[in-house]
Amino acid sequence: MSDDKHNGPRASKLWTSHAAQTLGTSESVVLVLIGTALVLIAVLLLYSGMHDLNEAVHRGPEEIERRSIGILNTVLLVMMTMEIVYTVAISLESHTLNAEPFLVIGMIAGIRRMLVITATSTEQEAHAEQFHNTLVELGLIAATVVALAAAIWILRYSAHKFVTGGSQRADGRGRPS
Repeated sequence: MSDDKHNGPRASKLWTSHAAQTLGTSESVVLVLIGTALVLIAVLLLYSGMHDLNEAVHRGPEEIERRSIGILNTVLLVMMTMEIVYTVAISLESHTLNAEPFLVIGMIAGIRRMLVITATSTEQEAHAEQFHNTLVELGLIAATVVALAAAIWILRYSAHKFVTGGSQRADGRGRPS
């Protein structure tokens, strides 16, 4: 009976350790599949954008002008997708969730939307209310991009100040005395 008391916690710890390892492996497999799917999507999107660009070039300057917004939109979507792939790779390697790549993705998405709004806004200038709403949306997105940039700066500053600067004195001149 005393053997059961001593082996019980060890057996329980062994079982939970094995379960955690299995779940960790499962997470890695799923992340690899997600990363692979995202890379395939990015390659197909890039192919589609390059195909559209090639067609536009062969049809002349007017077609390039007409399709440029869609092509730019596609290329920026590829950038966002590859940034997500990078985030998945970091998560796979470190088994942690890093906030900065998501902030960068948000910035790219905001800039992408701002470019599309700016490029298509001339079509809406005739309708005052719709144009006003577009300008408000543009302003909100710009504020969001600035906020995301500030968040990235805060993350980097705090990582530098509190992680690498741990051996600094309060006045920044070396080790504390």
